[in-house]
Amino acid sequence: MGRPRMFDEVKVLDAAAGEFRVRGFAGTSTEQVCEAAGVRRSSLYNTFVSKDELYVRALERYVEVTGARQAAILTDQGVRGAERLRRLVDVVVAEEHDAAARGHAAGCMVVHGFMDPGLRERDERVARLLDRDLRERRALVGEAIRAGQLDGSIFPGVDPDDGALLVSTVISGLRVTAQAGTDPETLRRIALAGLHALLG
Repeated sequence: MGRPRMFDEVKVLDAAAGEFRVRGFAGTSTEQVCEAAGVRRSSLYNTFVSKDELYVRALERYVEVTGARQAAILTDQGVRGAERLRRLVDVVVAEEHDAAARGHAAGCMVVHGFMDPGLRERDERVARLLDRDLRERRALVGEAIRAGQLDGSIFPGVDPDDGALLVSTVISGLRVTAQAGTDPETLRRIALAGLHALLG
């Protein structure tokens, strides 16, 4: 009978996601994950077998957690549609502000995943996770835009699907721009300017 696992798997996945979202797959070593998670390399590989498997599991966890957080914002029926989009921007900017205080950008596993096409080719699970996450988030943003059009806070002439693509592009752009060291207040100003075409 094997020895019992001596660490919390969810905490390890969250720590791994925290490293991958900043540095990407290639830029993150297992040593960095071990240090961030407070586990030994042998324990990590006994559970996750390989860096590739750890990445897939961490990506699954990351899209689940971030997707639920964003869904709560975008489906909040007590808030007008335009305000939902502003709050989404504020969450991203707040993450970047907190990360900047620690000397780096917050990053995003999904953005890194799309910017590294080799990851999609390396494991079809990564491609499925990224594509599903993109579809689901765009659908949620599209519904928030429709809600905003009904409550008068978003221009009625905007196609919700096009608007959702715009919001997705703005958020991804924020993540990339933050990697270049742009301060959070500038990021927010840029984001709201990008969303100006939607907001009434």
